[in-house]
Amino acid sequence: MNWFYLALVTVACWGLYGIFLHAGQVGMADKELGRYKAFFFVGIAYFLTAVLAPLVILLASKNMDWNMPPKGMWISLFAGILGAIGAFFVLLAMGSGAKAGMNPGVVAISVMSIVFAGAPIVNAIVGIAMHPPKGGLAAIPVPFILGIILAAAGGFMVTKFKPAPAPEPPKASAPASKSTDH
Repeated sequence: MNWFYLALVTVACWGLYGIFLHAGQVGMADKELGRYKAFFFVGIAYFLTAVLAPLVILLASKNMDWNMPPKGMWISLFAGILGAIGAFFVLLAMGSGAKAGMNPGVVAISVMSIVFAGAPIVNAIVGIAMHPPKGGLAAIPVPFILGIILAAAGGFMVTKFKPAPAPEPPKASAPASKSTDH
């Protein structure tokens, strides 16, 4: 069951990713370039987490074999590029929603619901295409197909029926000056 708990950590991290990514974009206080500034810091985080951390682990390993087959390197690089492009387009989608006047929380809920409902569907379809089940497509269990349909329906429902945001607090007006006439 270790794999399951590790997967739940990923669910938590990626579930929070969109919310904090959008908050970082808004926190840049730059409507034009805030998303690019936020993405820059995502890149720094990827460097720290995905370059330095594994390097330390590899250097500390007593059995490290520095032989890395080109096929594995190129496929891994391609996977990283896909992840970075996806993160970049998440920012673009959120920025586009914000420019359209959507509430920041609603933008994050909508974009991330579509992403996290759609990504498993893409993963399942491509995984089946790359590694077809014994017996071909006819051997795909009905519950698996229903799971894909439910994932799509769930993403749609969360996006369509998200709660309305709280009204914006009224802008505080400047206090009226008091008369000092006696």
